[in-house]
Amino acid sequence: MKTMVALAVVLLLAGSVSPRAEEAVIPNRMIDYPGFLQNAETVGKLRDKHRVSEAEFIRMAKEPGTIVFDARSDSKFAMFHIKGAKHLSLPDVTAEELAKVFPDKSTRILIYCNNNFVNEPTALPAKAITASLNLYTFNTLYSYGYTNVYELGPLIDVKKSGLTFEGSLQSN
Repeated sequence: MKTMVALAVVLLLAGSVSPRAEEAVIPNRMIDYPGFLQNAETVGKLRDKHRVSEAEFIRMAKEPGTIVFDARSDSKFAMFHIKGAKHLSLPDVTAEELAKVFPDKSTRILIYCNNNFVNEPTALPAKAITASLNLYTFNTLYSYGYTNVYELGPLIDVKKSGLTFEGSLQSN
């Protein structure tokens, strides 16, 4: 361990630049990676308490003031989504666009993503488990001040699900 620390100090002194040091060399006031990491740690603790079963998701979705939210691409959403879900593609998220979907930041929001489902690979292709859209969506909503977010937890077979789906693939 001491050898690794000594090597790291030597490399830094020799002019090797770490990714964080590089950020200091190339500043951008519109990007805050340390803030992102801090949010991710906070969200991780909240997320652990806000993951729900399929039955709980269905029950919560029926309650007034709750919005089911889908942040997948426009084309995947059009193909197949939970019936009644509101949609905003994650790359289009801004404070203004979120306010159109969720005017009140205290709104209860239920999220889901591709990695919650199997047996619909066209509209719900699996992502790398560390790149699941739920992770980004939860973090993004939290970053914009939405903290009443709940995530569909389990992996569900769409052919056996209690959820109702709609979209262009449903008509085939």
